[in-house]
Amino acid sequence: MSTLAPAVLLSLLSALAYAGGAILQERVAATSPAHPYAPLHQARWWAAVALNGLGAVLHVLALAYGPLSAVQPLGALTIVFALPMAALFVRRRAPAAAWRGALVATAGLAGLLALTGPADSRSLDGAERGLLAAATLGGVTLLFLLAQGVHRGAMRSVLLAGAAGAAFGIASVFTKTVSVDWSWSAPLAQWPSLLVVAVLAVGGLLLSQASYRGAGLAAPLATVTVVNPVAATAVGVTLFGETFRFGALGTVLALASGAVAAAGLIMLTRQRLRPAAVPAQPSEERAAQPSGPLRSDGDAARPEVGKGIDVRAVPGSRAHLEVEVRSRAVAGGP
Repeated sequence: MSTLAPAVLLSLLSALAYAGGAILQERVAATSPAHPYAPLHQARWWAAVALNGLGAVLHVLALAYGPLSAVQPLGALTIVFALPMAALFVRRRAPAAAWRGALVATAGLAGLLALTGPADSRSLDGAERGLLAAATLGGVTLLFLLAQGVHRGAMRSVLLAGAAGAAFGIASVFTKTVSVDWSWSAPLAQWPSLLVVAVLAVGGLLLSQASYRGAGLAAPLATVTVVNPVAATAVGVTLFGETFRFGALGTVLALASGAVAAAGLIMLTRQRLRPAAVPAQPSEERAAQPSGPLRSDGDAARPEVGKGIDVRAVPGSRAHLEVEVRSRAVAGGP
């Protein structure tokens, strides 16, 4: 058995664990009050943390067996697994547009990363690690601040999910670097990189949890799924010396695949941004409604105004219905 086979198997199991964790995170976000510490009081959130932790461990083991360019694309299967799992376990059926968007994004991402050429496993030196950590933390912070200034819920969720995906992707890069340089004789020599991995992993988990509030499952999860391997591949091309297959043609195909992945992501986002249609009231229901003056709920139980009483609108705006009884009307005047 080649070393790639266990890497593929571990990556599939990791994607399943991440999908289960994402489903639980979305349910916690949908049922928790708008309080920053509210998810901590739900057992489902801790179950999601455990599933994400399991997925991370399986992902690390997969990186130990296979290259980054082969393991990261398999993470795109998380969104493919999550939609049927949500329909099966929590009766959360995704619309057809969400399925199409997820499949298009996954296909584009798979095409993009399949064109990444092979490269020898190498590590990053101290300066490269410091520059990458600073750039990642700065980019994630910028996306978080931009999300705080966005009032549209779906766009805010996409920005937060993008920050989470970038954090997860660069955490995988540092994990691969640690696995290459790891030595049991000096385990503490890798503590700076391990600290960066821990910060990015925890930050990505919290950002992804925040991205599910008010945005459903498909769009945030698809954003994380696309941004995660794209960020890792960008580092592989720039710092690890990885190139696209087939030369200039491969570069053009890779750009086209990236455009396809972006189109799938837009399909998911537009599906969530589209407002729900207000159902038209059937004509027979309108005909069945009683005609005449409207009454507020607070006055429904009060006696109706008798004949000879002049009921007119009272000038000015008031919270409750008010009437003015004129003496001439009470006396029988016109």
